[in-house]
Amino acid sequence: MNYHQFLQEGLFRALQLLGLKGKVVHLYLVTDEEIALLNREYLGREGPTNVISFSLWEGQRPASPTYLGEIFISRDTARREAREYGVPLRDYLLSLALHGLLHLLGYEHERGRWAPWLMARKEEELLRRLLGPERRAILNLVRRREYMPAKLAVNVDHVATVREARKVHYPDPIHAAVLAELGGAHGIVVHLRGDRRHIQERDVRLLREIIKTKLILEMAPTEEMIEFALTVNPDQVTLVPERPMEVTTEGGMAVKGRVREVRATVERLKKGGIPKVSIFINPDPAELKSASKTGADVVELHTGHYAEARGAEEMERELSRLEEAARVARDLGFEVHAGHGLSYENIEPVAAIPEIEEFSIGHAIIARAIMVGMKEAVREMLSLIEKARG
Repeated sequence: MNYHQFLQEGLFRALQLLGLKGKVVHLYLVTDEEIALLNREYLGREGPTNVISFSLWEGQRPASPTYLGEIFISRDTARREAREYGVPLRDYLLSLALHGLLHLLGYEHERGRWAPWLMARKEEELLRRLLGPERRAILNLVRRREYMPAKLAVNVDHVATVREARKVHYPDPIHAAVLAELGGAHGIVVHLRGDRRHIQERDVRLLREIIKTKLILEMAPTEEMIEFALTVNPDQVTLVPERPMEVTTEGGMAVKGRVREVRATVERLKKGGIPKVSIFINPDPAELKSASKTGADVVELHTGHYAEARGAEEMERELSRLEEAARVARDLGFEVHAGHGLSYENIEPVAAIPEIEEFSIGHAIIARAIMVGMKEAVREMLSLIEKARG
């Protein structure tokens, strides 16, 4: 196969897709020895790398240069890495060429905490359009390469639990949600239960009107709850199992053997205008594979068994289950979230799992807020998550 011609054609099409028709890029396929020499002479580092880009306009770039620069790809390193990652060499070479092109266009994955995610997202978008969505191996590899910093969604159910203990109008979960957002929360979670033990319909409706981030409604897949969700239109619905006598949700939803039933609920919610549907699920690859047939956008991995683990050995075992499940879920195309029982003491190992994009935490934050206030409690949790990703 003439890889050089294939890559040149790919770069030409990529420039067209980016609205840069008429721009020129020179591409060179070289050996490890040759790229190591470039590294040493121009970048001051030793050894071969997979791709290097050189812009002709460093520090004096014209407003709209025709010639963008040069891209060097090591055939030797690319071949080794493609074999290691289990992706076709042709596809991997194209991903490296696009990576080099994006550097020439000003994308820098070492500049700022959001930069790696932005660059990987643009690279994945171009690959998908050039190769087609069926080339899942290379698309998943690029998607895994750099991750957006994890987000925190704060569950305010237990503020309502305190209120309902006395059947008064305070403390108000709406007030708590606003303070959580001011503390940096990326979303607000509420679980409207069939027995209305804490959150009430009034709370969900007011939150829909007031919060500025996103509203996540946890609910059982019952007719009553589906109808309510379609009237309120939250940003995301998370389907959870629910038993009347449980103190809190005791595990993930069983999807295996119920795919048709769950898919019908997901389809109904999405057709009704719900932007995202999530399934709260145990970290079990078999369940995740069943969930992939439902049309859900997100899976939230149940972290309860990890949170309740006793001793280092059991905790390590449960953490390994979460790591494997996160990889499987990501490879299946899910956006991966996690939650249940996570606290200030146990969040960091889970927050270090790169596939998990968002954590849903309630009880620990509300408990901490009693002592230090809601904004500070949220900031402390975000700090731990960011530290784990650093």
